[in-house]
Amino acid sequence: MDFLKDLIKEVGGEYAQLASEIKEDEIYVDTGSYIFNALVSGSIFGGVSGNKITGLVGESGCGKTFYALAVVKNFLENNPDGYCLYFDTESAITKSLLESRGVDISRVVVLNVVTVEEFRTKALKAVDIYLKKDESERKPCMFVLDSLGMLSTNKEITDTLAEKDTRDMTKSQVIKGAFRMLTLKLGQANIPMIVTNHVYDSMSMYSPKEISGGSGMKYSASTIVYLSKSKEKDGKEVIGAIIRAKTYKSRLSKENQEVETRLYYDERGLDRYYGLLELGEIGGLWKNVAGRYEIDGKKIYGKEILKNPEQYFTEDLMQKLDSIAKQHFSYGTN
Repeated sequence: MDFLKDLIKEVGGEYAQLASEIKEDEIYVDTGSYIFNALVSGSIFGGVSGNKITGLVGESGCGKTFYALAVVKNFLENNPDGYCLYFDTESAITKSLLESRGVDISRVVVLNVVTVEEFRTKALKAVDIYLKKDESERKPCMFVLDSLGMLSTNKEITDTLAEKDTRDMTKSQVIKGAFRMLTLKLGQANIPMIVTNHVYDSMSMYSPKEISGGSGMKYSASTIVYLSKSKEKDGKEVIGAIIRAKTYKSRLSKENQEVETRLYYDERGLDRYYGLLELGEIGGLWKNVAGRYEIDGKKIYGKEILKNPEQYFTEDLMQKLDSIAKQHFSYGTN
C-alpha cells in the first residue's frame, strides 16, 4: 500500500488516487425541466453532468441556442455566486437576447471565437486559471460552445485567403484534438459544458442524420441529445415550442429514450413540470381520458394542472414520479 501511495505521489500528480477512494457521487446541473433531467440522468432531480460535456444537436432553427440559454439561466439562479463562459461562434448572443431569456447578464462572459484552435486555446486558458485558484475560492462555473458546427480552422482561413477552393480535410482531427485536451480538464475542475451542433443529411440508411464536425464530439461528450420542435401558439402569437428530445448517447441514462419538453421564448425558459403527466401515465399513477387526469380522486384537465403545478405535484407525488423515472430511464432497471 505504501508503494502505491509513493507511486501516485511520484507519477500520478495532483489528480491521481486509489480506485477505492474515487467518489461515486455524480454531480448534476438541474436543467430547469424535470422530464429533461430524467432523460439525461435517470432522475427528475438530476440533470446534465456537472463535470462533463453535454451535446445538444439538431437541425437549424430547432431551438438549440434557446435550450442552452434556458439551462444557463437555471444554473445561475441555482448558483447565485456562479458564472458562465459563453463561446459564441455565430455572433448571435446579444445583451437584449440574454435579458429576454431571463439570464443574469452580469455573470455571463461572451467570448467570440472563429476557429477551433482559438476556442481550444481560450477554453484551456480559462480552465487553467480556474484550477490555479484555491479550491475554496472556486465559484460554480459552466461553459457553453454555441455552436461547434460554425467553427472554422486556421488552415481553412489561410486557404480561403489564398483563394484555394479546397476543403480542410484535417478539421475533424483538429476538433477531436481540442476536445481530447479539454474533456479531462473540465472533469478536474468540475465544470459542466454544453456544446450545440448542427446535423446534416447523410447517405446512410441506418443513420439518416449525421453530426457535423466529425467524431470528436461523439467521443468526448458524456451525453448527446437530438432536439426537434413544433411551434406552440397562444392564439396567433408563437409563445414557445414543444421540443422533442431524444438521447443519441448517454453514460448516465438509457440511450434512445425520448421525451417532450416545453420551451417558452421569454424569461420563463423551460417549463419545469411539462412532461410529468405523461411520466405518471407511463408508471400507472393515472390515466389520460380525453385530456383529463385523475389526481386525489378528482378528474382534472392537463392544462389546468400545469397552470398550478405545485398545487397538484406534492412532495410525495414527486418522489413517486422519481421512482418511475429511475425505472424508465436509468440503466440496470426494468
